[in-house]
Amino acid sequence: MTHRFNPKTLQQAVVATVLVLAVLAAASQARAAPEPAFQSAFQLFSQASAGDNNAIDKAADEFASLLKAEPANPVLMAYAGASEAMKAKNTAMPWKKMGYAEDGLALVDKALALLTPAHDAALQHGTPGSLEVRFVAANTFLAMPGFMNRGARGTKLLDEVLASPLFATAPLPFQGTVWILAASTATKDKRVEDAQRFLNEVISRNAPQADKARALLKAAA
Repeated sequence: MTHRFNPKTLQQAVVATVLVLAVLAAASQARAAPEPAFQSAFQLFSQASAGDNNAIDKAADEFASLLKAEPANPVLMAYAGASEAMKAKNTAMPWKKMGYAEDGLALVDKALALLTPAHDAALQHGTPGSLEVRFVAANTFLAMPGFMNRGARGTKLLDEVLASPLFATAPLPFQGTVWILAASTATKDKRVEDAQRFLNEVISRNAPQADKARALLKAAA
């Protein structure tokens, strides 16, 4: 029995092979940094975000070091960019402020562009990587001054995180942080009922930010 050459079958096989290779390549990029090293940098980043300006440079240095070892990790890239942007707080020189902000935003933009379906898996501390990158980007964009025109995109990314089916699977501390930012954004936009809803979600779920949510509700009353 003879087999006739079928160009269509060959083409389908080639396409299937390319798709498999693309999936494998994406999976290889979705690697996590060592958790102890990530947690060290993350704690510094959290302190910096809470107003400890002395922690900003340290957080930026640690995330830059982690990113150097894992250059395709979008979570590390997002945090490295956010930390770099925060360095603008530690200088009084306008051109340096803009330099830090622009360099940081460029890294955050690149992290967003790197996201693939493979990053829906947890990359660091149990949080879906795609959610964490979008949230860090949203938080960074919303903190930028109005003339940098990042607010609308920040709000859109925050809404995407809240609406994602992955959000329900994320660790409660991450959910609480997202709800607090959503409440803050809603308050600035004079969406009082939305702000109250997000804060009550923090409280009803007993997230680590519950005391902060209660204080914010009391202040708004």
